[in-house]
Amino acid sequence: MERVTLNVETREELGKGAARAMRRSGYIPAVVYRAGKSTPIKVKREEIVKFINSTMGEQVMINLKFSDGQTKLALLKDYQVDPVKGQLLHTDFFEVSLKEKVRVTVAVVLKGEPIGVKREGGVLQQVLSEIEIECLPDRIPPHLEVDVTELKAGYSLHVRDISIAEDIKILEDPDEVIATVVAPTEEVEGAEAAEEEAVEPEVVKKGKKEEAAEEKAESQGE
Repeated sequence: MERVTLNVETREELGKGAARAMRRSGYIPAVVYRAGKSTPIKVKREEIVKFINSTMGEQVMINLKFSDGQTKLALLKDYQVDPVKGQLLHTDFFEVSLKEKVRVTVAVVLKGEPIGVKREGGVLQQVLSEIEIECLPDRIPPHLEVDVTELKAGYSLHVRDISIAEDIKILEDPDEVIATVVAPTEEVEGAEAAEEEAVEPEVVKKGKKEEAAEEKAESQGE
């Protein structure tokens, strides 16, 4: 599994005012979680923004390198973005051990053009974009590829159809639909909505809802 090094520093400054001052000085407040404990840290904005944008949708192992020389192996657990300005507010890391299994979500990537689209005029719909798995940290795939080439109109692929290594356990319902090709005679619900003009975000948010993102970030050890 790919690894990336991020330089971090422990921080004593907590609270809303300290967090805002930290952001103004070019740092992002963060927390490292491990076995019910948390360690407040900070990371340079340019480094963490670059990491998030370059690994969007991928699971990547992180070496958190502290200024005193120690390192911690971690995964990016979550991050909060200002819902109005699109700026990164806070990040959460989860420290891992190579000897302990973890539960993580990985992106599902559809591969190929279905027969039902190419020959039958159907429409491919991806129903499930992420899947939760359990495995050792160094066995986490960046994403899961699902081949939809043979998928005909009116048919679906399910979680049970995914081929995966024996040492990786899928935690989703086997009967859950991953992708389907809607037959051309069927009405596809939900036409594409017109894109609203918005400020380009510093990072693209994933995971949890963004409402009150700053309040949540500031309650997590800032």
